Amino acid sequence: MSVEWTRTWRHARRILCVRLDSLGDVLMCTPAFRALRDSLPGCRLTLLTSPSGAAAARHVPELDDVVTLKAPWMKHEEPLNESALQSCVADLAARRFDAAVVFTSWSQSPLPAAMLCHLAGIPLRLASCRENPYHLLSHWVPEPEREGATRHEVRRQLDLVAHIGCRTADTALSFAVPDESDRQVHSLLTDAGIDPAAPYLVLHAGASAPSRRYPLRHWLVLIGLLGTRLGYPMILSGARDEAQWLRPLEESWVGPTHSLIGKLDLGELGALIRSAALLVTGNTGPAHIASALGTPLVDLYALTNPQHTPWRVAHRLLFHDVSCRNCLRSICPQGHHACLDSLSPRIVAESVVDLLAGSHQRPARTNDVALAYQ
Repeated sequence: MSVEWTRTWRHARRILCVRLDSLGDVLMCTPAFRALRDSLPGCRLTLLTSPSGAAAARHVPELDDVVTLKAPWMKHEEPLNESALQSCVADLAARRFDAAVVFTSWSQSPLPAAMLCHLAGIPLRLASCRENPYHLLSHWVPEPEREGATRHEVRRQLDLVAHIGCRTADTALSFAVPDESDRQVHSLLTDAGIDPAAPYLVLHAGASAPSRRYPLRHWLVLIGLLGTRLGYPMILSGARDEAQWLRPLEESWVGPTHSLIGKLDLGELGALIRSAALLVTGNTGPAHIASALGTPLVDLYALTNPQHTPWRVAHRLLFHDVSCRNCLRSICPQGHHACLDSLSPRIVAESVVDLLAGSHQRPARTNDVALAYQ
């Protein structure tokens, strides 16, 4: 940390936080947002993010406003839209930000976002970057993770803002559940004959990236095993656009299952997870919601990247080790999907039972058991 940097940023009040990927990535930035809040009293934080990230931002009390952009340098299917970029620059310029912090994963370049902020006239611009950004960044942190991820994503973002003297004692993820979402989920469960106050499991089988999806045939076996061993009600969840792919789970009705696939907004999903005894899911957004809410989870962790493990929550991290780990791919480049396909449903069921046995009274947060960085 530079004393000069800290002095320069001390008077920044209108701050743009840039995180242009998805829901879980935004949630893993929330401790860094809090560090900015705690260290720069009176500052207002606006998040520039994707539509998925914007949905999460509505549940992050550290944020004051959101600007949405489908950035052409990020992963999505839409082509370059120059007018949208020009409109975004104009919007950011009109807001007269004092500073911008560009949050990225180790494999992403901050320079396109830095250029956007530069064109919008934002004078202070902070990011980690491999190459020399010259005037695109006013405050450049040379990228320490040049060959691969060496830190958890949450720690990476906390370390970034620490360079300008911003820290927080509370490094938990943030996710606020509206009261109305609680009431709606209570009503849905009651209508399904499920006591919302009694233990139930949430099984979230979906994921935006196919490489992170545990095979449906394994989910079907797992549901049967859990129904036999536990007898807890099991609630199936998933996004609306995943409903067709998840239909075999809805149609199986193995054990005491009830489907809410495609029926919940993000706040309601948060309410469902918060009241659950345990969540079973992959390394996707709901895993980070559970981490924020303190709900124990069994994480079926595809080895696409190592830095997104559950943060400060009781959990089990399950995968089958493969030589092609850390591929950073949304679709398995080898075609075998072995890091998840070779993970036995029996092992998953045993991990659920084991975690529940030690967490029937909702455990305190634990330090995350990070995946080894090799």
